[in-house]
Amino acid sequence: MDVNHLISQYGYLALFFGCIAEGETFTLLGGVAAHEGLLHYGWVVVVAMLGGILGDTALFFLGRYYGDTILKRFKKHQTQIAKANRLIRKRPVLFVIGVRFMYGLRIVGPIIIGASRLKPHKFMLLNVIGAVLWALIFVSLGYVGGQVIAPWLHALDRHLKQIFWVVLILVLVWGVRIWFKRRSAREND
Repeated sequence: MDVNHLISQYGYLALFFGCIAEGETFTLLGGVAAHEGLLHYGWVVVVAMLGGILGDTALFFLGRYYGDTILKRFKKHQTQIAKANRLIRKRPVLFVIGVRFMYGLRIVGPIIIGASRLKPHKFMLLNVIGAVLWALIFVSLGYVGGQVIAPWLHALDRHLKQIFWVVLILVLVWGVRIWFKRRSAREND
């Protein structure tokens, strides 16, 4: 199992889907992979940007058509949702660009924006600007951080097989232990 080969073969695809769903972790790791020469820095930025755009656009349209229904389910967070709506009306440019940088609003933010009835063409323009900034910042952080992380990754890669076998043995021992406990419990009943 060669991790470098897996990253160079499936790295862009994993990065794309990771950026659709979550983003920061995958984008940072993409930057580290670019630092290591496994992926190309420019392509990592482009793929992260496209994944971020697609993910937030899908959530925006989900919010546009089903946002009120979805947001009503967050009964405890209605105050924060109302506050976000006020911010969208007051400062749509800052909110749409900044939502991908706001912890806790990464997923629900575009849904709130869609439910706010912000015009789709305005959202798309601001979403692209935000995605470009976001991808450049996080990929660059990963790239620079790769200087610190790279030695650890090389050590991990050397010991990955040993770690895999230790984890597998621990899981098997744990599974056998549970099996014996359940078997003993059945016999006692």
